[in-house]
Amino acid sequence: MLTLLHTSPVHVPVFDALRDREHPGLAMRHVVDEALLDRARSGGPGAADSAIAAVLDAAVGEGGATAVLCTCSTIGAVAEANAARLGVPVLRVDRPMAAAAVAAAPGRDVVRIAVVATVESTFGPTCDVIREEADAAGRTAVIRTVPAEGAWKYFEDGDRESYLDLVARTVDTITGVDVVVLAQASMADAAARTRTGSAAPVLSSPAPGLRAAAAVR
Repeated sequence: MLTLLHTSPVHVPVFDALRDREHPGLAMRHVVDEALLDRARSGGPGAADSAIAAVLDAAVGEGGATAVLCTCSTIGAVAEANAARLGVPVLRVDRPMAAAAVAAAPGRDVVRIAVVATVESTFGPTCDVIREEADAAGRTAVIRTVPAEGAWKYFEDGDRESYLDLVARTVDTITGVDVVVLAQASMADAAARTRTGSAAPVLSSPAPGLRAAAAVR
């Protein structure tokens, strides 16, 4: 059983749709705990360590999870660090996306990556995982962080259309990079709304993240 750990209920239908389209028959269970992101945003990802561990313990011990996919970029590294203790794979949704971003601009030692996020607390963990993947690939990642100013308020208000439109407009202002990374799973559909500006590919995390989790469940 693959358990998905979310910090917002909006991710549940997104990953259900991905499962139905790309992994029919995959047994999935969703766990939503919005308080984990609140703690991480107020005190940094480490502030939620014990709470994340408790949720993961329950997912494996009571829920029977044989693998866990954390869909929140802010707490992904903390969740991932519990894998050895739990004895089951714990994946962060953005690692496959980070690996794909590092692989951009083949033939060069340096890859220029723009990271777009709507929550400030996401930048640190996302940049960290990109650097980890760059080190593993023997490449240098030059990272530019680009906040989508004001977008998170739309997300909190449940205005998905305005949220995605603002993210897309932010992406359209980016130039001079090899690839653009949408740091949060909630931003994924903005990729299809970009029109002008960045000629670089725009990557999101849900599809490659679920693909990786389905392979190890």
